[in-house]
Amino acid sequence: MRRFCVNPADEEEEGNITRRRGMDFEIRSRKLEQEKLSSVVKKVHRKLRKKYVQVGDFEKIWQEHCADEQTLNSYAIAMKTLADNHWTKNCESEGRIEWCRRVCQDYFLDGGMKKMLEKDVRSSSHALNKSPPNELTHKITSRSDLHSGKIRLLDVGSCFNPFLKFEELFTVGIDIVPAIESVLNCDFLNLQLLQPLQLASDAVEAFLCELHSPVEALPAQLFHVVVFSLLLSYFPSPYQRWICCKKAHELLGLNGLLLIVTPDSSHQNRNAPMMRSWRTALESLGFRRYKYKKSSHMHMLAFRKVSLTTTSDLVSNNYPEMLYIPQDFHSLEQEGLDGEIQMRSDLEDDQIAHDFTELPDIPYDSDSEESQSSIDPIDELGEPILFEF
Repeated sequence: MRRFCVNPADEEEEGNITRRRGMDFEIRSRKLEQEKLSSVVKKVHRKLRKKYVQVGDFEKIWQEHCADEQTLNSYAIAMKTLADNHWTKNCESEGRIEWCRRVCQDYFLDGGMKKMLEKDVRSSSHALNKSPPNELTHKITSRSDLHSGKIRLLDVGSCFNPFLKFEELFTVGIDIVPAIESVLNCDFLNLQLLQPLQLASDAVEAFLCELHSPVEALPAQLFHVVVFSLLLSYFPSPYQRWICCKKAHELLGLNGLLLIVTPDSSHQNRNAPMMRSWRTALESLGFRRYKYKKSSHMHMLAFRKVSLTTTSDLVSNNYPEMLYIPQDFHSLEQEGLDGEIQMRSDLEDDQIAHDFTELPDIPYDSDSEESQSSIDPIDELGEPILFEF
């Protein structure tokens, strides 16, 4: 009987081929799952925009949307699965959650707030052509720590409470349909604002620990940070985005931070006018921009609250309409809402592919038109500049 000898090299190569096939199958399966989940998310967004175009009454549309439990539950499950199984694994560089955390650390714990307050004093004095008062400068520079205790953070549209894991943050997550138990049910658009609490920090945290679903009202000036991560583009109307930003201003204490992450897969400067428009609208509310980063698929913005009051007569000056997104100008045919998906622009194709995917990138500052280094992806900007439209 003839015996056949197996070549070890051939056996190893066959094993490598089998492993590669297995890896290819896993990648294709994950990609298919991601596409299906993203389709659920984008279908909800398109449905809201379609209704807004056809009906125009955003309050009625939102009320009906919040009553559609089946759609909301499907959306919440899809978002949580995307976050757990796809976003983290796809993100090899700093993602949106890590960026928000780093901005909070930089501002509250590493001297960012102090630096900005000192700059405010110098700017005010320069505008008045005077030297800054010594007592005011000393009052700011002599304080080694302008913030003590945990940073109170409100995560609006939280879904799965991603900030809860960070020890320096005292996080309250709210959503219209929470995906996990630690997130509280809350319709932020219809949240009522109460008078500020006159309590010490530990008493405020105790108050927050007692919150339960549904959250229908909160005291003003309660938080150090409000986060809108992939939230504002959810709404079909600029005015809804405006309401959210106005409520964030009221919920923040003076010098608090509003952090906004909004999807945009277009290259570099394509939507820079939109960002300038947003900046004008937000500064009219009493914010001033602190940080900005443009990644491959997102804008990430930090605004600090510099005024307790807002500019008067905001609506008649058309500030709400300045919080637009590119989809606001798409027709129903472009959205593919009346049957088959129609041909889309390059911008829409990019956004559909990447709105909810975080990939490695080199950040880009679309205002300065200069690439930011991967070592220092946070860009500090100067004094606000209001633009006319």
